[in-house]
Amino acid sequence: MVKVIMHGCNGAMGQVITSLAKDMEDLEIVAGIDINNTKDNGYPVFASLADCNVQADAVVDFASAKAVDGLLDYCAAAHMPVVLCTTGLSEDQIKKVEEVSSKTAVLRSANMSLGVNLLLRLVQEGAKVLAQSGFDIEIVEKHHNQKKDAPSGTALALADSINGAMGGEYHYIYDRSTRREKRDPKEIGISAVRGGSIVGDHDVIFAGRDEVVTFSHTAYSKAIFGKGALEAAKFLAGKGPGLYTMADVIQL
Repeated sequence: MVKVIMHGCNGAMGQVITSLAKDMEDLEIVAGIDINNTKDNGYPVFASLADCNVQADAVVDFASAKAVDGLLDYCAAAHMPVVLCTTGLSEDQIKKVEEVSSKTAVLRSANMSLGVNLLLRLVQEGAKVLAQSGFDIEIVEKHHNQKKDAPSGTALALADSINGAMGGEYHYIYDRSTRREKRDPKEIGISAVRGGSIVGDHDVIFAGRDEVVTFSHTAYSKAIFGKGALEAAKFLAGKGPGLYTMADVIQL
């Protein structure tokens, strides 16, 4: 039985994961961390990790970027494996993730779903054929009106996946409103849409002369991210220090 601390347990994703975990026989959430302690989750909830006295095998994080530094400090000191799902991290925080991974197991992923992680692989293959044939690359992501960071972590991961496959030749453009010039062939345009209750849409567009190839992923429920996070926690429990991704979990 893998025992998990849910960091950000009373947020939207924390509640989704709490519900999913109740039906799992090989995993149990034994404690939660949240400054809002108004919900009955069936496990004790603490205001901070420093206050938590419950033993666990891993932490699953779906809190906020401002809470990540404290989370990483705790996990490094306690040698606690952590599944880091929060997006919108600063460059300094990303460096800190890498530093902490030398002390404990850290799994960081911009998106926890099986489909998106397969898409990360597929767009690499697409870029090797289409980008080299002169196709322009655009990424359009759509999310609900409560999402604070833009572009999404998944959109950036898709861009990074493509750019990595192409030897780092590309740069990213987020806004063309102040530019009056033709499109640079070596740019990846990334656009963000915010509205309604869209769970998550990502389109990677390869636009060539007289033809367009689009890779798409649509999330209809937050449950797909929760399931992935819990599978990641089971994978990470007992692992040694290192920086892991969802590709390691699903063995892509």
